[in-house]
Amino acid sequence: MAEKEIVETSEAQIAVHWQEEAYFHPSARFIAQANMTDEAIYDRFRLENFPNCFKAYADLLDWYEYWHTILDTSDAPCWKWFVGGKINAAYNCVDRHLARHKNKTAIHFVPEPMGEKYEHITYQTLYVRVNEFAALLRDFCGLKAGDRVTLHLPMVAELPITMLACARLGVIHSQVFGGFSGQACADRIVDSGSRVLITMDAYWRGGTLLDHKKNADVACEVAAKQGRAVDKVLVWQRYPGKYSAATPLVPDRDHVVNDVLPKYYGARIDPVPMPAEAPLFLMYTSGTTGKPKGCQHSTGGYLAYVAATSKYVQDIHPEDVYWCMADIGWITGHSYIVYGPLAVCASTVVYEGVPTFPDAGRSWRIAQDLDVNIFHTAPTAIRALRKIGPEEPRKYNYHFKHMTTVGEPIEPEVWRWYYNEVGKGEAVIVDTWWQTETGGFLCSTLPAIKPMKPGSAGPGMPGIHTIIYDDEGHVLPQGAGKAGNICIQNPWPGAFQTIWGDRERYVRQYYERYCKDPQSKDWRDWPYLTGDAAVEAPDGYIRILGRIDDVINVSGHRLGTKEIESAALMVPEVAEAAVVPVAHEIKGKEPDLYVSLKPGFEVHDGLARKVSDAVCDAIGKIAKPRKVWIVKDMPKTRSGKIMRRVLGALSNNQDAGDVTTLANPDIVDEIRRMVQG
Repeated sequence: MAEKEIVETSEAQIAVHWQEEAYFHPSARFIAQANMTDEAIYDRFRLENFPNCFKAYADLLDWYEYWHTILDTSDAPCWKWFVGGKINAAYNCVDRHLARHKNKTAIHFVPEPMGEKYEHITYQTLYVRVNEFAALLRDFCGLKAGDRVTLHLPMVAELPITMLACARLGVIHSQVFGGFSGQACADRIVDSGSRVLITMDAYWRGGTLLDHKKNADVACEVAAKQGRAVDKVLVWQRYPGKYSAATPLVPDRDHVVNDVLPKYYGARIDPVPMPAEAPLFLMYTSGTTGKPKGCQHSTGGYLAYVAATSKYVQDIHPEDVYWCMADIGWITGHSYIVYGPLAVCASTVVYEGVPTFPDAGRSWRIAQDLDVNIFHTAPTAIRALRKIGPEEPRKYNYHFKHMTTVGEPIEPEVWRWYYNEVGKGEAVIVDTWWQTETGGFLCSTLPAIKPMKPGSAGPGMPGIHTIIYDDEGHVLPQGAGKAGNICIQNPWPGAFQTIWGDRERYVRQYYERYCKDPQSKDWRDWPYLTGDAAVEAPDGYIRILGRIDDVINVSGHRLGTKEIESAALMVPEVAEAAVVPVAHEIKGKEPDLYVSLKPGFEVHDGLARKVSDAVCDAIGKIAKPRKVWIVKDMPKTRSGKIMRRVLGALSNNQDAGDVTTLANPDIVDEIRRMVQG
């Protein structure tokens, strides 16, 4: 695109240079078996039919009492869905499937060590284990509906069992990502007001059996200093009957679940009918600074939304084997490993370890072993698998009918590898966009109805009506070729209810900016601010450019970092790319571009120039990187996300801060020496 066209973008808007990609259409074979083939669904869910259209989602569930009000806006913008209804999430995910499917596998647990057997937990076994653990929570811990419990569990079958046992009692669970520190766990214990912590002695990660119990000791110690005493720590054993942590148990506080549980053999606990608007769980966002934000998700609205999107977007049937490679410690795992899939009677896979351990073929061996036919992962994992084993999928005999991508925008080049190599050109892809706060998908194609487009999430979901504003609140129309702040015009059942204990922050962060009338009880006056930048194509497909915070303002031109990274990935040698803003006294900011290479490629004279030229060719000289740094690897979190914050600090000659929790902290010093000398 010519530079003169860039200047036409005002400072309130974001320059967009991505060319729209061609459509890919689902196969007739996929369409023939799809759960949703009725194109009229978009008409049924148009704004004129809001909110009654969402009755169809709630009707996928079993209710003790039907609701009298589908949407209560009296406490706007804290929306209440299906008010008057009574429901239990555990009943809907387990009990109601027993009559027809008790012998069907509910959870396939795959241990990380290669020699260990897979565990196949049927719906009947899940029912028994959830009941017995619910009895323990009620009678041994004294927990009741409305109490909060903090979970700090790794990716093991005991995690969904624990969540469902809490849900059975109406106890609000707050799961902390297993890779987080004891300090992070303590912050969440204090904020939620938990007095019980549920953890595990040890788990496998990258070939090492990690002592996880030590995090519980730190969490309890730090929480106590902040005035929150933990009465009981329940410790699941990774190997029942054997304690695998070096950290000793604390007398009177710590209790091994596997020792206490036999006392509740055969216990059956009636599910507690909960008001639809009662909280089901808290999901804390993982920010590294400031007080953690506890997103409070409801029982009825949330469960209805994740059940419907699991059925219609992910096309899950009871006979499918479905593997979402996310961690249950994040919202994706709650919505699309546990609650959504189990509500529609899926067989869901829980894999303990690293997808690339012990080699790049591990994921495809698991898929082959279990005959997985629906696969769900993040661009982070796709890029890692493409980097270390680009041809590995060809070696294994699995066949996906459907693949999901989630968590961040996927670059078209990476999308094509996912489609051609992982999906073998057979699978449909849904490129979903949503957030911790939204509970479920906001934008996606319905796989049998709308064609795929590399790099585009697709249109708003049925019932999700997107709108894009610039900073001044002007609407950027469909096909404008300019990006802005994407918002949702209307509430939806999966959305979080509030920030736990901080309604003011909830309103300020998500609704205040574009609110038309702060006194209004009308949902039309309260658009939801996602905080993401996006552009809407002429066909209504949405392309997400990343967080508004990640936009780089170069000489008054606001450039999306994701677009620069995507241009760099067009270079054949490049496996990963990360852009960070660097302060410039004249331009304000300019981009630094970090890239790592695919196996078999070496750094050579001219490679940095080649990458820089690719960016200029795709976007224009305005986006030319200040410097292209070719690194051996990127600093990454335990879940595989590139820590752009660390790279940004290095590029700006600042301290990178605490990097000990990274998966590869040593790489930070290596990059620091390269960048700062």
